[in-house]
Amino acid sequence: MEQYPLECRAGASTAASGGSDSSTTATRTRYAAALAVSALLLSSSASVSAQVKVRYTEGLVHGFLTLKTLDGTQLADGDLIQSASGMRVTSRLVFRFKDGSLQDETAIFSQRQSFRLLSDHLVQKGPAFPHPLDMTIDAVKGQVTVRHSDDDGKEKVDTERLDQKAAGLANGLILTLLKNANPQAPPTNLPFVASTPKPRLVKLAISTAGEDPFSTGAAGHKATHYIVKVDLGGVAGVVAPLIGKQPPDSHVWILGGPAPAFVKSEQPFYNGGPLWRIELASPAWPHTSAANK
Repeated sequence: MEQYPLECRAGASTAASGGSDSSTTATRTRYAAALAVSALLLSSSASVSAQVKVRYTEGLVHGFLTLKTLDGTQLADGDLIQSASGMRVTSRLVFRFKDGSLQDETAIFSQRQSFRLLSDHLVQKGPAFPHPLDMTIDAVKGQVTVRHSDDDGKEKVDTERLDQKAAGLANGLILTLLKNANPQAPPTNLPFVASTPKPRLVKLAISTAGEDPFSTGAAGHKATHYIVKVDLGGVAGVVAPLIGKQPPDSHVWILGGPAPAFVKSEQPFYNGGPLWRIELASPAWPHTSAANK
């Protein structure tokens, strides 16, 4: 459900007092910063937080969702389909857009003492997405493969190796992790592979913003409001806000209690994309009653 697509293109500007020398200096600065970003995001020095412990085991689920813009315009209908076999869980989240676009993500993870991603497969295609994308993460082997199309429509394949810390990846698991998190001490350093044409390993820093009220019929409830911030770290983290490439924060609301549940989220689905809202959907029945059949 959750994507944090971003791509930091580092750059610097200089005063136009030196003609071609100024241009050369700026180019060299951008190039050096870009190299630093790549090295930082996919290096073995990327730290991994302690895995989130299992407080509530996942099981058989079929949830109905709706995807809208922040002003309420309907974009897509969604399904969360989940099954479990022993300590192994397969969770598929698919959104079918009104314009024919598709986002389809399947995560497989284990839930023995702590949650551990085994694999994740994300597909984005159709006019809702600037570029078609097919990303596969093999967390066991520590490998990420992205199939995508460039601006000319040519298909490209990029493969990156991650170190052993890939076992802590949060791809496909954000909602599960937040349902099991302690609101007083949420996870602050979750590794995540951003779904950009070139795989980017980033960190997710999660904080809470108190509780927000909502209602179901006449019943009132409160949901914990989590803020998910993409932390690039190092040079990338310093440069990104300056050049407008820091991705927006995502927001997730979780109902607490003995059976925590997802309520809604607001998040970007692709690099440079707007925030879209995911909420639970209620079935709509025909007006004909069973007694009249």
